[in-house]
Amino acid sequence: MNNRSFAIVAGLCASGLGSCAPALAPTAATAPIEVQILAFNDFHGNLEPPGLTIHAAGSGGAGTDISAGGVVRLAGTLAELRRGRPYTITVSAGDLIGASPLISALFLDEPTITAMNMAGLSLNAVGNHEFDKGEGELLRMQRGGCATFTRRKPCALEPFGGARFEFLAANVLTEQGKTLFPATAIRRFGPITIGFIGMTLKATSQSVTPSGVAGLSFLDEAGTANALVPGLRRQGADTIVLLIHQGGATTGNFDDPACPGLSGEILPILARLDPAIAVVVSGHTHNAYRCRVPIPGQGRTRLLTSAGKYGTLVSDIRLRFSRPTRELIDDQASFAVVGRNPPQSRVDDLKVAALVERYRRAAKPLADRTVGHIAGPISATPDAAGGQRLGEMIADAQREWTRPGSRGGAQIAFMNSGGVRTDLVPLAGGRVTYGQLFALQPFGNGLVVQTLSGRQLKRLLEQQFGGPDGRATPERYMLLPSAGFVFAYDLTRVPGDRVVAMTLAGRPIDPGASYRIATNSFLASGGDGFTVLREGTDRRDAGEDLAALEAYIGHHSSVPVEERIKKVGHPTLSRSESRLSPVRLGQSSAHAPR
Repeated sequence: MNNRSFAIVAGLCASGLGSCAPALAPTAATAPIEVQILAFNDFHGNLEPPGLTIHAAGSGGAGTDISAGGVVRLAGTLAELRRGRPYTITVSAGDLIGASPLISALFLDEPTITAMNMAGLSLNAVGNHEFDKGEGELLRMQRGGCATFTRRKPCALEPFGGARFEFLAANVLTEQGKTLFPATAIRRFGPITIGFIGMTLKATSQSVTPSGVAGLSFLDEAGTANALVPGLRRQGADTIVLLIHQGGATTGNFDDPACPGLSGEILPILARLDPAIAVVVSGHTHNAYRCRVPIPGQGRTRLLTSAGKYGTLVSDIRLRFSRPTRELIDDQASFAVVGRNPPQSRVDDLKVAALVERYRRAAKPLADRTVGHIAGPISATPDAAGGQRLGEMIADAQREWTRPGSRGGAQIAFMNSGGVRTDLVPLAGGRVTYGQLFALQPFGNGLVVQTLSGRQLKRLLEQQFGGPDGRATPERYMLLPSAGFVFAYDLTRVPGDRVVAMTLAGRPIDPGASYRIATNSFLASGGDGFTVLREGTDRRDAGEDLAALEAYIGHHSSVPVEERIKKVGHPTLSRSESRLSPVRLGQSSAHAPR
């Protein structure tokens, strides 16, 4: 009997229309058993609040912008959500570490693992960024110890005991044909047994530095999960939950259960999953959603969740089981914003806060380190055409970093103007510190290189002027290009046909040719509405954006001066000039740069 049946029976009893024996009312012997699963994903070492806000809807259409995130708030929120619940577990769908802010990255993400121990994490499905520093270092994250696998010194601040929670990696095989970490986990909640499968996306081998995954194989996600179902059933699993570092996106608000426009690489995986897998906790795309996705041929749906990024949200999943049969009879999910009335007095929260403060102080000397010199201030203010010298310098740094074939072989790089957080004003003598660069790019994004056709490149640039909010003024949403790439636009033209010229090294972009494009991982996942960047092929993870900028500042002191974005009707570009290198989508040139 489900909730609706109980409500009907209660209504009949109250109206006197039914014969209601006391046995029909739910009792301790007949009431459903509820298991809570608290889930998050893509934490990326954000021990301190990442400076993001979550717009939480309120009554009457009103809402509140909540400053969200930070591991102290996360630990407190998890504790509050667990309060009074005998059957609960906390899980992560990957990228717990990697592409992390300075406070965690400087110490090889050891403080993040320790903080998650304190926060009560139980299971973590590996994500692609868990492999950033290679197999040996990832195993050290689980086992602890101070063995050295990178150029950075481990245990620099204190001994490292490793994760007290369990990494899962069902589809990651070593050269010996064994999984790198366990494929599954069984957890028992009173009479209820739940089987968990954890895995990363199959494309991990193409999305991280090759040395990080040398000797490892990444198997098909759905095929691997389905093969594990019989074994979990034999172990008594009443239902099965998949934790997978792959995801999707919707066109609606994060808390809209209708999930309008649900899309992404997770959908073909869901379509092939064994119906015994009832719930899928996803990640990777940094989007938040709680959706019901039809199970082919079953006449029922499967719950799919993702909690955004950086510990700003927690998915609160409730599974309800029939007590007599142990059958799953209902599953629901809601979001808790990490930042709404965060507890401050619990002893455990104070311990987490002390950990964060300890590492913050230890990171300070690096923040004060000189990384280079520049000739003068560089502004983040856009010009009349939407160009921005500081963002263009970042694009130059990213192209120079990713130009070698070992890092993706980029020909063009784009920086999102909204990701440039401050002006860059040098200290005395033109000195620039690492802390200044970090304030300029605080998000800890990775760099991604992928292939787009010239046709896709034009569609991408068109998204600057016709996004989902109908914007017609592009200043905040411009894609700032690296040196050598120039484009022109005309806002008097219809949306979708506003880019009137594109050149690389003076040659028109060939619509049929392929180009290697570098962006930060936020853009690569479709951030700021640039969804064309989800279509790229041969994706390669190329390290961190801040490392690229630091390397560039160390060798370049000049400020970009050339205009790379031109607006028709503005003095920088006349209509006659815009016709010099028109966009002709029906033509092809054999001489386009590759």
